[in-house]
Amino acid sequence: MRKHYACTFLLALNLSLTILFLAASITAQGVRQTNSAPQVKSNPKRQTNSQTSTRRNAAAINKASAAKIEVREIDDAALRKLLQVGAAENVGPLLVNFWATWCEPCRDEFPDLIKLDAEYRPRGLRFITVSLDDIAEINTSVLQFLREMHMDAPAFLLNTSDPSVSIGAIDPQRADAAAGLPVTFLFDKRGQVVFRHMGRIKLAEVRAAIEKVISNE
Repeated sequence: MRKHYACTFLLALNLSLTILFLAASITAQGVRQTNSAPQVKSNPKRQTNSQTSTRRNAAAINKASAAKIEVREIDDAALRKLLQVGAAENVGPLLVNFWATWCEPCRDEFPDLIKLDAEYRPRGLRFITVSLDDIAEINTSVLQFLREMHMDAPAFLLNTSDPSVSIGAIDPQRADAAAGLPVTFLFDKRGQVVFRHMGRIKLAEVRAAIEKVISNE
């Protein structure tokens, strides 16, 4: 009887050990398969190439936009003719900004002028800038600054011996304007000055003046 129990015990023990061995083998095999599975990793070089391509595309767009910018030289007669175009052709209102690269308030307000142009051009507003820089700067500092501002409105440089006389011919109330740049004028479609401001513009004031002149057109 004891031998029978001993045999039975040994058989059960062997069976248990066999089951444990098989379980351990299956587990080890699963671990090996997991470790050998191919790992999907992002390609840093591919990501870098994609980012470089994006930057190149953006640079190309900026370069194309900058290539469109042109600063044209005008004299007093050409300036007067330019400002009379609206009255002659009965087109929309005109916003004119006199500025210079050496004028810090001029440079500071330029982003606001760009914003106004983008906002109101679809509604008929025309916008031009007239630089009072030296003619020698027309294709250097003047053009460079306008490119930095992503300017795409008509840009001119007034080649005159006395800018005060030129501006005074437009508006006698601002005959001394060249001494206090920037100067901004808003003309209605008949060519009449309906808003004038010397110094850095206040965006809300100019916007209100534009809204008023557009609503009256």
